[in-house]
Amino acid sequence: MRGANRTRARAARPARPVRHPRRSRRLRPSQHPRPSRHPRRPRLTRTEARNARAAAGFVLPFLALFLLCFLAPIGYAVHQSLHRIERTGPLGLGGQEREVFAGFANYAHALADDRFLTGFGRVLIFGAVQIPLMIALATVLALLLESASARGVTFFRSAFFLPYGVPGVIASILWGFLYVPGISPLVEIAGSLGLHVDFLARDTVLWSIANIVLWQFTGYNMLVLISQLKAVPDELYEAARIDGANAWHIARHIKIPLIRPALVLTTVFSIIGTLQLFAEPMVLRPLAATIDSGFTPNLHAYSEAFVSNNQHVAAAEAVLLALVACVLSFGFLRLVGQREEGSGR
Repeated sequence: MRGANRTRARAARPARPVRHPRRSRRLRPSQHPRPSRHPRRPRLTRTEARNARAAAGFVLPFLALFLLCFLAPIGYAVHQSLHRIERTGPLGLGGQEREVFAGFANYAHALADDRFLTGFGRVLIFGAVQIPLMIALATVLALLLESASARGVTFFRSAFFLPYGVPGVIASILWGFLYVPGISPLVEIAGSLGLHVDFLARDTVLWSIANIVLWQFTGYNMLVLISQLKAVPDELYEAARIDGANAWHIARHIKIPLIRPALVLTTVFSIIGTLQLFAEPMVLRPLAATIDSGFTPNLHAYSEAFVSNNQHVAAAEAVLLALVACVLSFGFLRLVGQREEGSGR
């Protein structure tokens, strides 16, 4: 009876309500935490701060010299090219001088000068012949000196590189004595063989200058290519020999493709140096009547600045020369890049 009474009492009790889990309270958009606009950076440790100061100490001197010796002259040249001198005296004589803005008038004056444009064409022809010849000769010398059967490598490497240590002015004077008739042993030898040679004639003086540049810079380019060849692992050569490749096959299919970056680098440097051709024609000018003040663009700009006293036109010519050098250099790099992409496909 007691068990039945307890059962009836439990059944008579009201059922407890089922408690549902508390729902998460949704925040309104205005109550969401806003991300910080300026997140706090982690603080550097003492070692990291000391390393950063050391790196800045090494970089700042370079940046200062780069700004002072490179960017500042370029900016000043561009500023000079956009201005001209205006004189207040009668007929432009006497009176006061002031610098006024000229816009692109100096560039128009430079591009209208036939001698300046002729000099550009002359150095382009010069580079089209001299640069491939110099790079090919430097490549052949580098491959010969880095071949397995080479002897006396140190001597020949130093001998080929030695002309690069001779300043361009001194090299032009030395070769000038070899070009002038009457004192040149080369002219006398050619005359004894029944050949009439005039190295400073109108048709040959450009290639006489090319010979000086070739003699002076081939060794430098050769050394750059040799340094790239030394980075090639010897295992590649050994594997090629095991597969039956001879020296020609190794040079053509292994060495030359692997030194392509060095070939591109030396070619770009040669393009820029060709457009800056100045010392050789300047030194040979008293010896050759065929070399005038507009023989090269650099020589024409020099004459405008220091002979005609027209620094603003000279600055415009210098800027044009720099633009052409940039266009040719980046155009060559773009061409090489496209060829590599095409071969990679």
